[in-house]
Amino acid sequence: MKKILAILMIALAGLTTAQAQEGMDQFQVQVDGLGCPFCAYGLEKKFKEFKGIKNVAIDIETGDFTFSYPAEKALSLDAVEKQVEKAGYTPIAGGVTRSDGTIEALHGEKNPVAVNSTKTVKGKTMVSGNCSMCQARIEKAAMDQVGVQDASWDKNTKILEVQYDETMTSIQAVEEAIARVGHDTEHHKAHKEAYENLPGCCQYERIESKKQNK
Repeated sequence: MKKILAILMIALAGLTTAQAQEGMDQFQVQVDGLGCPFCAYGLEKKFKEFKGIKNVAIDIETGDFTFSYPAEKALSLDAVEKQVEKAGYTPIAGGVTRSDGTIEALHGEKNPVAVNSTKTVKGKTMVSGNCSMCQARIEKAAMDQVGVQDASWDKNTKILEVQYDETMTSIQAVEEAIARVGHDTEHHKAHKEAYENLPGCCQYERIESKKQNK
């Protein structure tokens, strides 16, 4: 692992000044499980959810995955790692060369230069639901949003607690995603069809969302 990490750090250090001047962060990740062109397509498609991604390159023989991303969005390596996992693959090692020349490694190692920190925040919202099936559905809908790092829903209090990178998503976007799978939230009401498609045990007593009351 250390050998792979060292190679990646050397490669990242070799990125040109011209690339940095473009205002783009340069990412390189070693991905395990890429066995065919279709695998590479699936990984690239998942990362297209990151709006603004450019210069995507995937080598299925070596597992090398590289791309550029706007520095102003401060995409974190944790978010990249989670996105690789959501695509169904395992990130072995990786790093990023920030537009200011800072180099960071996937698991927290970095050079002495100050780095841009992500803007991780926590939020809470009310989400309607009844049971453990509801909990799994609600938490999955939240976690599927790019930038969400953790989500936990309490079926007794109906409160969803979310930890996310506010440069990539918002509590409103999370609520909208949950409403799409059939659960009313504090500010967004699920469509009738989505609610009616829920299993019988999950069809909670509906509430009026604040958004509908405005």
